[in-house]
Amino acid sequence: MAVGIVFVTLLIASCRSAKKIQKAISNSKKDTAHSVVIVDNPKEDSIRFINDIFSKVEKNKIDFQTFSAKLKVDYVDNNGKDNQFTAFLRMKKDSAIWIRVEASALLGIEALRILITPDSVKVLNKLNKELVFRSVGFLQETARIPLDFYTLQDLLMGNPIYLDSNIVFYRKEANAISLLSIGKVFKNYLTLNNQGYTLNHSKLDNVDVMLPRTCDLTYGDYSNNFSTYRRISITEKWKIDIEFVYKQFNFNENLSFPFTIPKNYKHK
Repeated sequence: MAVGIVFVTLLIASCRSAKKIQKAISNSKKDTAHSVVIVDNPKEDSIRFINDIFSKVEKNKIDFQTFSAKLKVDYVDNNGKDNQFTAFLRMKKDSAIWIRVEASALLGIEALRILITPDSVKVLNKLNKELVFRSVGFLQETARIPLDFYTLQDLLMGNPIYLDSNIVFYRKEANAISLLSIGKVFKNYLTLNNQGYTLNHSKLDNVDVMLPRTCDLTYGDYSNNFSTYRRISITEKWKIDIEFVYKQFNFNENLSFPFTIPKNYKHK
């Protein structure tokens, strides 16, 4: 079950803050080569710029009806152990996320099958012949953050997550634009390519500075506005690095989401 939890919830489960993003802001103030604006008393041109960039980010979100992909996943756990597996992903917008996980060490044998809908989570552990059936609140209970179906859908698609319209800081560089948004739960320090406004990096910190965790998400290797490379680094007293590469992907094809439960499986 651990592999499934990594793929479904660990990607966001530890995105809680230890370090204040204010340190990044402070460092930015010292760099005179950049154009830096702290929006405490925003001027009209700053407001216009921020609204324009935020609008472009929203417009740049990848829309789809269905999506399928093959992924190679590699992660190093807090014990320094390197884990690899292959995952096959299918999604129907706002309806279903289906994942089949093959353990590399078992030569392509299916280990897990996962089906997530807006109101439920089902996991077939085919190695242990077990079924986990929970409400979608299982994601939030496991992650201990406001993680729901739609946030997970955006994460897998490569759209920004936890980005609030409350932008309090921006910085313009030669090839990038950085924004700091503060929402109810997270601060999101987002860096964009200033040409196509695609995501380069997102640093998530919890608004509550007493929660000692941080999460960095890196995006790269774009193909038609879709990031085929993702890296997630989660740090607390330990560190976990997760890397996954979309080897194949297709949009808007007819898909099925098979999830047959064998009679001899134990409910857990």
